[in-house]
Amino acid sequence: MTVLTTRAVDPDRLNAFLGQVIGDLGATISAALVVIGDRLGLYRGLRGGVPVTTDELAERTGTAAAYVAPWLANQAAGGYVVYDPATQNWTMTPEQEAALADPDSPAFFPGSMQLALGILRDVTAIEERFRTGDGFGWHEHDDDLFSGTERFFRPGYVANLVSTWLPALDGVVDRLHAGADVVDVGCGHGASTILMAQAFPRSRFLGLDYHEASIATARRRAVDAGVGVAERTRFEVADAGDVPAGTAALVTMFDCLHDMGDPVAAARAALHSLSPDGVLMVVEPLAGDRTEDNLHALGRVFYGASTLVCTPSSLSQPGRRALGAQAGPELLTSVLRDAGFTRVRIATTSPVNLVIEARP
Repeated sequence: MTVLTTRAVDPDRLNAFLGQVIGDLGATISAALVVIGDRLGLYRGLRGGVPVTTDELAERTGTAAAYVAPWLANQAAGGYVVYDPATQNWTMTPEQEAALADPDSPAFFPGSMQLALGILRDVTAIEERFRTGDGFGWHEHDDDLFSGTERFFRPGYVANLVSTWLPALDGVVDRLHAGADVVDVGCGHGASTILMAQAFPRSRFLGLDYHEASIATARRRAVDAGVGVAERTRFEVADAGDVPAGTAALVTMFDCLHDMGDPVAAARAALHSLSPDGVLMVVEPLAGDRTEDNLHALGRVFYGASTLVCTPSSLSQPGRRALGAQAGPELLTSVLRDAGFTRVRIATTSPVNLVIEARP
């Protein structure tokens, strides 16, 4: 029997901690309001820097002022919009607009809140997996996780993929401009695949994902992107370990290797699909090699995602490796070397991404 000892509570430290918890509670509840504001166009209705009243915003967006009023107050309390008590008007700063109202901005953030709400709908199922140790597959999650993931990652891909990440790989951009085969493993809704296809009109692209619904969406996205993309881009349902052997110049894995049950087998399949001078590009969440390296705000987000999405996904697959979203360069490098890659290096980083180049 465990005997608990009574320990003195410092009231100042307790109050400080409770203040932190209240902030977290407010942020959790407000995530739903961010998603509502995004879907109803409330943020877009505030764009331009011209102050508006509550009634004007409601009329502009076709919403009810009785709901818009507390929504605006919540957003102002969180620093997401600006309130002028003298005029009782509301505005957004250019920075708030970039993060909340401009879907083409690399800082656009509502997709992350949509992703978070999708995850939270599966809390009961994940709680049960804590008890049993069983997995919970990507395909079993709420649909908002799939759409939110695309909207969360796509701005970063738009900002970095063609301009920074691919040029960081030795010689790859020249080969893509000349015309080459590219395989995008774990492509989801196809955002990364289509961006590359738009940038390199002489190359051919194959996107693979085991999630059939995501592949269906990716095919629609390719058609929407126009004939120039659709005729050079294919999307197929396939597990990461079943990547077809071939002579691709480039294989990519965007934010998915850590989700796989057997990442070594997936990387080995990628190796077999490459030409002798081909490159595997692995994009992963930016993380240090030790737990203490990641105990900060971004690490908190990634460890949360690892607990609720990444680890359950891996545990639902053969291998059950469960690397998690904070694997770190040392562990990721060892996975790639175990798969047979002989040259592995950190090609570049962004504030939230680690980009690894692996060669046969």
